[in-house]
Amino acid sequence: MKKDVKVLALDFGASSGRAIIGSFDGEKISLKEIHRFTNDPVILLDTMYWDVLRLFHDIKIGLIKAKQEGEIKSLGIDTWGVDFGLLNKDGKLLENPVHYRDARTKGMMEKVFAKLDKDTVYSITGNQFMELNTLFQLMALKENQPELLQKAETLLLMPDLLNYFLSNEKCTEYTIASTTQLLDAKNKTWSSEIIENLDLPKNIFTKIVQPGTKIGKLSKQISEELGINEIDVIAVAGHDTQSAMVAVPTQEDDFIFLSCGTWSLLGTELKTPIINETSASLNITNEGGADNKTSFLKNIIGLWLIQESRRQWIREGKEYGFGELEQMASKVGMINSFIDTDNEEFIPAGNIPKRIQEYCKRTGQYVPQNEAEIVRCIDQSLAVKYRFALEQIEMATATNDILNIIGGGIQSKLLCQLTADVCGRKVVAGPVEATVMGNIALQLMALGEIKDIKEARKIIANSENVTVYEPQKDENWDEIYKNVKESLLC
Repeated sequence: MKKDVKVLALDFGASSGRAIIGSFDGEKISLKEIHRFTNDPVILLDTMYWDVLRLFHDIKIGLIKAKQEGEIKSLGIDTWGVDFGLLNKDGKLLENPVHYRDARTKGMMEKVFAKLDKDTVYSITGNQFMELNTLFQLMALKENQPELLQKAETLLLMPDLLNYFLSNEKCTEYTIASTTQLLDAKNKTWSSEIIENLDLPKNIFTKIVQPGTKIGKLSKQISEELGINEIDVIAVAGHDTQSAMVAVPTQEDDFIFLSCGTWSLLGTELKTPIINETSASLNITNEGGADNKTSFLKNIIGLWLIQESRRQWIREGKEYGFGELEQMASKVGMINSFIDTDNEEFIPAGNIPKRIQEYCKRTGQYVPQNEAEIVRCIDQSLAVKYRFALEQIEMATATNDILNIIGGGIQSKLLCQLTADVCGRKVVAGPVEATVMGNIALQLMALGEIKDIKEARKIIANSENVTVYEPQKDENWDEIYKNVKESLLC
């Protein structure tokens, strides 16, 4: 009987992180969560930072707990996109990484486009324009903290920064690099044209490696400190969405996916980027994926709206769980309350329920009166936004009658059913732990245990159950969608 191969996945979301052991017996991957922790940003003197030292401390706790599970062959880290740390010439961190929701990028798009026009930037990168992108963060530094950039010797995006802390190796993984709006999407290299035209320091950008690359070993110092072996550190798909893409349980080439978490990302997988007038006018992004694929997708503000609403209610002394909120919302029928989830007023942290009420009042709609109605408004607004994004993707490329939803959002049966109803598509939901499954599969590929992505998807489909949601005709969603689209989205 084949001995299980065990690897450690370190998965960082925008609000929490986990250390999970993946065990592979040759046919199935099983998961065991050994450590869970919060990922809480810290606001200091008007700047929102990631508490990266606390996150690294939790990585160490995860490693200590992992050694109780037997021999671990490797580890891999995935995180959210765009954010980074800067190192000085001695390899020391210059400051805590700044959160993408920080206000420093306000107005930076215009400053970039004054130096390099918008069409040129899109034609090179194929990235959706979002003010939080790394390009605009660097422009903010150049404008407001030039001394910091002058001291910087190296820029490392979040998964690469944590890999460096563990292995002392500096490199940039391809999928996370593709979130920066600094990568040449066709050549898969840093764009000299963008870097030079914006007068950014070339030297800070490191070599790019493909997902599934063994970048080094756990450093001797950390191995001795924690009493563990010097295991392989593998660059998985550092962008969590791209690790999740590996776990879409399909053997089709032209599939439609929705990665549903703090952010919702809806799109398809391509062999090469699509960068043309249609994709530019629709502001669709091309992100690098595993196996040299491209994810052609729309970024949508997702469960952040419910997460931040819940935080507000907790501040008010109401300790709701996510499951409880969804149950409450499920008892509410369709209400005439919709928001554009990507409206800029919903991006910053704060009192999201109040902003939703103000938005509905301002747009002449029914104003949600309580927590259940707020969550119902968010869920049905997300479902409408998914259909809007789906239409845009299909204007530029392939279509499919099935929508594969992966990630934590599938725990909301209400959201899954509403998505099926509004989009008029069969929804196949699962796996919930898509990001972790993809992270683990890429490690197993690097170790020679799994042949390729196609085999990985077959193994993951064999390892996890999925739930199918058929569209229901309880409401006239075509008419509702048309009205919301015309009044709020166009």
